Amino acid sequence: MSKQLELPESFVRFLEANGIDPSIYNEGDSLPRYVRLKPGFEDVVQEIESEINCKMEQLNWLPGFYSIPPHVHIARSKAYQQGKMYGIDAASGAAVSALGISPGDHVLDLCAAPGAKLCMMLDLLGDKGTATGVDVARHRLSACRTMLQKYGLGERSRLFLADGTTFSLPPTTNLPCTASGSCDEETFKQWTSRRPYKERKQVAKTRNNFVLPHDAHPEIVFYGHNSGVIGLQKKDLFRPLDQNDYANCGYDKVLVDAECTHDGSIKHIQKFEQWGWTTLERRVLDAERTDTNLTALQLNLLRNGFRLLKQGGILVYSTCSLTHAQNEDVVDEFLAESFSAELQEIEMAKDWPCRSGRTPKTVRFDPSTSATSGLFVARIKKMAPEKNVL
Repeated sequence: MSKQLELPESFVRFLEANGIDPSIYNEGDSLPRYVRLKPGFEDVVQEIESEINCKMEQLNWLPGFYSIPPHVHIARSKAYQQGKMYGIDAASGAAVSALGISPGDHVLDLCAAPGAKLCMMLDLLGDKGTATGVDVARHRLSACRTMLQKYGLGERSRLFLADGTTFSLPPTTNLPCTASGSCDEETFKQWTSRRPYKERKQVAKTRNNFVLPHDAHPEIVFYGHNSGVIGLQKKDLFRPLDQNDYANCGYDKVLVDAECTHDGSIKHIQKFEQWGWTTLERRVLDAERTDTNLTALQLNLLRNGFRLLKQGGILVYSTCSLTHAQNEDVVDEFLAESFSAELQEIEMAKDWPCRSGRTPKTVRFDPSTSATSGLFVARIKKMAPEKNVL
């Protein structure tokens, strides 16, 4: 039987104002946990089951995903420690799947930390293409880098500390150093965790700034050998394209899993019972965040992600909020102003345990329908701009 969670009145008012049933937070203890096996390790399932002492149920609607009982922890298992599997909610995996990533794509995760979705994106790319991760929080991006390295997925990835609403750097391909002696200190060489003194000093200055200032320039914090960075001069890496060039040289796929109030992440909300409900009010219910500022941020993330998308490319917008204001309302406003954006049916969603969103062609996961955390997913294609007809 699920434990009755005593929610603070302020949070209950927030839920009621957004048409959300507070009783869903009593389902968290019965929701399964989800893990994804890295490709190539399917034959170790029985070995993992023996180690964690439970059955791993394969999801027939999401390749590579398994559910395990909610009380089972994987952190001490050899498979987890050796980078053979990682925890990621099935709904989040569905959002990544909706991108339709193919080997060779250049993909962008505009709100990448803590990194599980970026890992899945890189798994889907295989040994072709590149993945770029962006986040505003240095400490969370460090955790993302650690995750990529643990799972052996850093080879084709770049991580930038940057504001996702203004990030403007396109994908890159490796440019070998020329014989003319251009390989100086301003040219990127093999990445190393040992940073020059000047750079370490700069990082130390900003270490207490958990979130990047709005006007700060992007900072590359990690890049792999085949990420397209090695051999580039710094001025070339940080040079944005002309606006019209993104249609041809932008990203093939962009994920905008936007900052939100996290009210659909049932287990996340439950943790505030230990962390303190005042922390919930500060992080989730701050009026400045839950009013116009947060939805403006989400809309600007969506706008910028779409701007960076190649013509014919696919963007997925998602949040783990159950509210309409942070999901359908944001997507509807974006579509009304973006004539080259086409909201698309998510064909694979016909097999998903989800329901339709208020806006046609969007989908929603929730604990009751899906036995997952709550998640909204919209798939948008960048079409050729319409020409004025005289």
